[in-house]
Amino acid sequence: MNQLKKRVYQANILLPMYNLVIGTQGNVSGIDRKRNIIYIKPSGVPYEKMKISDIVGIDLDGNVVEGTLKPSVDWVHHAFIYRNMPEIGGVVHTHSVYATAFAAAGICVPCFTTGQADVFGSEIPVTEYVDNKSNNIGKVILKYRRAGCPAIILGKHGVFTFDSTPEKALFAAQMTEYFSKINLLAIILATSTRKKIRPLPVSEIKKWYERYHGKGYGQK
Repeated sequence: MNQLKKRVYQANILLPMYNLVIGTQGNVSGIDRKRNIIYIKPSGVPYEKMKISDIVGIDLDGNVVEGTLKPSVDWVHHAFIYRNMPEIGGVVHTHSVYATAFAAAGICVPCFTTGQADVFGSEIPVTEYVDNKSNNIGKVILKYRRAGCPAIILGKHGVFTFDSTPEKALFAAQMTEYFSKINLLAIILATSTRKKIRPLPVSEIKKWYERYHGKGYGQK
């Protein structure tokens, strides 16, 4: 069994387990850069019924090269990201509840805590609304993404995360939802007590981010 295909399957079935999706609204993909094959969830297949063999292999133009099912309707956006972000090896798309609340409001996820500074190194940016025609979603992701931040809130839509592997992109999706929940609760608490809440200073965010990404955090 193709190992990347298996990893993409495993990442997909974790989406509902991590409460990142409802129904079939969400998908994970990974790309084999040597063969330019994207492995992605099949369209409309429930996670609890999905098998490894259901994962679809497509080329960068969306032609099915492995499998018998139709790929996710979001394959266009995944392919655009892979074509324009050569360092990326995995993409996740969700409509997770708290992050999508920020998407609905058109508000970025501000960096209130050191934990978010660690992972994202900034606020998680929010884009303007675009429809799903052609490459509109991919183009707006490129327009608003921040260097070092593996996530973006798509205005009126949901979340896209991207990283070097499907597993890391999935982790970014988990953390996007986690900090969206923390920040929404913080905003509600601050509003109810009439306190002003401010993001961490940029210098502090930079310090925490650099420590987490190679300057002291984790094992050698």
